Amino acid sequence: MAIKPRFTKQGTTPDEISEGHTEHPTGKHPVDEKLPPLKMATTGLQHVAAMYAGVVAPPLIVGAAVGLSPKELTFLTGACLFTAGLATFLQTLGFWKIGARLPFVNGVTFAGVAPMIAVVNSTDDKKDALPVIFGAVIVAGVLGFIAAPFFSKLVRFFPPVVTGTVITLIGVSLMPVAFGWAQGPNPAAKDYGSTTYLTLAGITLVIVLLLRRFTTGFVKQIAVLLGLIIGTLVAIPFGVTDFSPIGDADVVGFPTPFHFGAPQFAAAAIVSLCVVMVVSMTESTADMLALGEIVERPADEKTIAAGLRADTLGSALSPLFNGFMCSAFAQNIGLVAMTKIRSRYVVATGGGFLVLMGLCPMAASLIAVVPRPVLGGAGVVLFGSVAASGIQTLVKANLERDNNVLIVAVSLAVGLIPIAAPEFYHAFPETAKIILDSGISTGCVAAVILNLMFNHIGRGEDADDVTAPMEPGGEIAQTRTVAGAATSAGSSAAGVH
Repeated sequence: MAIKPRFTKQGTTPDEISEGHTEHPTGKHPVDEKLPPLKMATTGLQHVAAMYAGVVAPPLIVGAAVGLSPKELTFLTGACLFTAGLATFLQTLGFWKIGARLPFVNGVTFAGVAPMIAVVNSTDDKKDALPVIFGAVIVAGVLGFIAAPFFSKLVRFFPPVVTGTVITLIGVSLMPVAFGWAQGPNPAAKDYGSTTYLTLAGITLVIVLLLRRFTTGFVKQIAVLLGLIIGTLVAIPFGVTDFSPIGDADVVGFPTPFHFGAPQFAAAAIVSLCVVMVVSMTESTADMLALGEIVERPADEKTIAAGLRADTLGSALSPLFNGFMCSAFAQNIGLVAMTKIRSRYVVATGGGFLVLMGLCPMAASLIAVVPRPVLGGAGVVLFGSVAASGIQTLVKANLERDNNVLIVAVSLAVGLIPIAAPEFYHAFPETAKIILDSGISTGCVAAVILNLMFNHIGRGEDADDVTAPMEPGGEIAQTRTVAGAATSAGSSAAGVH
């Protein structure tokens, strides 16, 4: 009797099967699979490399605004790495009803940078700025944790036409980050965007593409990590690779609780960070829906509620160790989509590396050695993969209907405003700009509202023709089941085993 894999897509190739598209003899879903130690370590480190710059950027920016010394700035950065690792553990491993238990990386959200800088600028004594920020993050995290199960109920308003649009926006919104990295580490420098930097980014991109095209198995899966290593080595003759962070870093350093002082609670700061929390929860919901589709374990209401609890609990605990608000990292979704490695334990291993980096600044400095243009070249592949996943979801969104085409068209346009015209909302209040400057959030809200307007409100006898809200992946899973049954029947008739 033939044994039919349960987690194989229709038309899966043998090479894709080697990358984790099928269920293993253990009977576990690939998300719950534990890989061999070496593979876990290398692929986990690849996740760290993909998100490292995003984690360290907020503390560097906020720390500089506060006026921290280089040593204190290093401490703050290490603390954010440490808390990102703890938050990743909560999300991937989880306990009770906390954690989506998907290959989800958590770290400091960049959405909080602008309001945190505003808090710094409005604080008379800069020494009080960080305690005020930490107090606001704690309150926002606790309130978000309480609201998580109610917020997750919005999942029924995310049919494929909405999720596909949002996933595409996530990828497109991240592309400017990769382009910025490719131009160099300092936008104010004269050599920013020089041919040297762009050439290094291009070389790294080509290396990753060649490895993906001409290698197989494990080497193909860690193509991004190998591309970063080779790209860093190539950058040495250009004088771009800086090894000084290794020599300047301490071997051991623990993020002492409340190192910068006990948290302070200021109403204005709390309101501002609560708005950021709402934005963060919206983006995390979209990210979980995207990742659920990619790993073929659709994120339902229960999963999203558990994931949001992990996000918010991680944020509430982060200030204890001098960290900022935590959220899911969309760039790592691209890595999962590209490598086809769906194990949450791989990402948990990456979380372990983040914790070690927080405890050992010298280890953290190894990732810091990778030149920004090299990261940019790899980022093009990673973030583009997210956008491609969104397009794949839109294919299932019944775009023959004019209404759905309009939903996608307008939502993408609204979501691209902050990218195409960064100063578009300059006349709006700062609090409103926190939401409006997030293309993912505005595009997501627009898609949900337009879907309700065109496909549900006021629909009468033709309501059955509407693409109705559903549990994410429900329609897709049903299609796969039907297709799989048909294929199985056809194979049996043909005598194929």
